[in-house]
Amino acid sequence: MANSQLLLSFAAAVPAALLSGVLTWAIRPLLLRIALAKPNARSSHRVPTPQGAGIAVIAATLIAAAAVIASAGAVEMRIPVAVFGATLFIAAVGFADDVKTIPVVPRLLLQGAAVAAVILAAPENVRIVSACPFWLERGLLLLAGLWFVNLVNFMDGLDLMTVAEIVPVTGALVLLGWLGELPAPATVAAAALFGAMLGFAPFNRPVAKIFLGDVGSLPIGLLIGWCLLQLAWHQHVTTALLLPLYYLADATVTLFRRMARREPFWAAHRTHFYQRATDNGFSVSRVVSEVFALNLVLAALAIGSVMTSSTAIAILLFVVGSIATAFLMHRFSRRQMSAG
Repeated sequence: MANSQLLLSFAAAVPAALLSGVLTWAIRPLLLRIALAKPNARSSHRVPTPQGAGIAVIAATLIAAAAVIASAGAVEMRIPVAVFGATLFIAAVGFADDVKTIPVVPRLLLQGAAVAAVILAAPENVRIVSACPFWLERGLLLLAGLWFVNLVNFMDGLDLMTVAEIVPVTGALVLLGWLGELPAPATVAAAALFGAMLGFAPFNRPVAKIFLGDVGSLPIGLLIGWCLLQLAWHQHVTTALLLPLYYLADATVTLFRRMARREPFWAAHRTHFYQRATDNGFSVSRVVSEVFALNLVLAALAIGSVMTSSTAIAILLFVVGSIATAFLMHRFSRRQMSAG
């Protein structure tokens, strides 16, 4: 099974990378006309830049993953129709918001519908905490999923930032699939997204020629959230938390800080730790490199937490990951000393 998943993963990742790169190049002239991101209070860029490359990334991901899953033909490789459909739907919502801003409440309701479709499609006997009432667990998963797709969007505010996050996470998910800890469809989807992000990366390196836009960040959040949920349903909760820990910590701590200060937390801002880092003298390349390095560490810890049979060791690995994440966030929040 491992060899089969290895071949299927390569079969998804390579075409996705090529298709993502070609499509990004092809649609950029159109996006220059209809989806230009102008600098605002949240922006890290200084000149208007087209957004919407997520169209290419998501199209490449879904086409490659669906083709591989369909060609495999095995029962365990059924196409997750609800997941792919919800991904397309939330991508459409994101594109509409990229072109013409959607008010907050309708936007959240539409995003919630996509997340709900993914959660409701899961069998009722699939549980994370069996002692928890079914309706409560699914309700909490809906809120968590809605937060996750939005935090991926919030954190996509710096050139290559989402590449530095998603490539290590999807790479680790593929490795977990090869180890038999992630279902085959989720492994293939992660491999396709891994490839699609690599195909997009050359266009997003500083100074970016194009951004993902909400059409990319929202469905990426949904797909990654679904993969992480598969891990949690297989009782690898620690692993599911470790992989996206930097994004989770930065976005969640920032949200609570803004709420505590009674700031309009829904408004555009530049108070995420990675944004404060660039204001504190870190270069974009250095911020992205350090986030990427941390994510490699978190991925290693996550894989280690799956391979151990000891709950105590898994908790220890999570604590180590949390300390490493907190250390980087602390560094980002401190002003760099000039070189003199």
